[in-house]
Amino acid sequence: MIHKFIKNIKTKVLFWLAIGLVFVTFSCAKQKVNPLLALNTTSNTSSSTLKKTNPDFNKYWYAGEAEISSYKLEQARYGEIRQGHAILVYVTEDFLPNVQVKADSRNSNNIPILKLNATKKFNTGIYPYSIMQSTFYPISNNKHAIKVSSSMQEWCGHVYAQLNNREQFEIMSHSYFEGEADINFKMKKNILENELWTQLRINPKSLPTGDLQIIPSFEYTRLRHVPIKAYAANASISNNTYTIFYPDLNRTLIIKFNSNFPYDILGWEETFKSGFGNKAKIMTTKASKLETIKSAYWNKNNNKDETLRKTLQLN
Repeated sequence: MIHKFIKNIKTKVLFWLAIGLVFVTFSCAKQKVNPLLALNTTSNTSSSTLKKTNPDFNKYWYAGEAEISSYKLEQARYGEIRQGHAILVYVTEDFLPNVQVKADSRNSNNIPILKLNATKKFNTGIYPYSIMQSTFYPISNNKHAIKVSSSMQEWCGHVYAQLNNREQFEIMSHSYFEGEADINFKMKKNILENELWTQLRINPKSLPTGDLQIIPSFEYTRLRHVPIKAYAANASISNNTYTIFYPDLNRTLIIKFNSNFPYDILGWEETFKSGFGNKAKIMTTKASKLETIKSAYWNKNNNKDETLRKTLQLN
């Protein structure tokens, strides 16, 4: 009798130990990430942030899709105009504030951001150029971009630059050019030209105007081999056009946008000196919109999905 009672006790103890082990194992293991989680659905965005934006914004930007716009590109490079295309991909995501990368899971500390991946492709004679700039801008629209990165590839080599917004702007830059090889430095926070393209999409009326200090786009500083720093600038808005003029750089950027929500970019012009030495001359890069689609493009990776490139007039 006693022997049977002890046996039952042992059986129950072993049972609950097994249950506890299973619980610990699954609670400590890294869970599989839902591909829609922390991407662009309202379910993973803090309610406080949503209350700061209007219903149209939430409906448009948190529908589980990105906005993709294609543009005909006339790019000034080496004193000549090159034909190509540009793409602006806007999408909302949750961002980790410390490591400053896209979040894989929900967390109250995540920062909802509007991300812009801006790409350009064009040829210079025999060899191609590929440029990409990424901007991660808080939807709260009350802080500088959390992160900006830029890369450029062509047959001579490739270059990369990244800015992280911490106590100061922390910048790293790598290049194959002498004097630009590996650079790391910090600088005082100022308006970033890269962030203005996302700020405009949230609220064009919030864009800064007047006499300002602005850090030019990473694309421009790399193509013209000028230091990444703030330059004197004057910005203005008129007739749904945002204009920035840099007197010291003799450069003007004009962004044309839709006056109605979602304030899509209709095109832009950038006037600056192109070429080197005596061959350098003032030229204007132009981009005009071809098509815009909304798509969960990260799921459109089959051969049959290439038809979407035809829709965007990229073939």
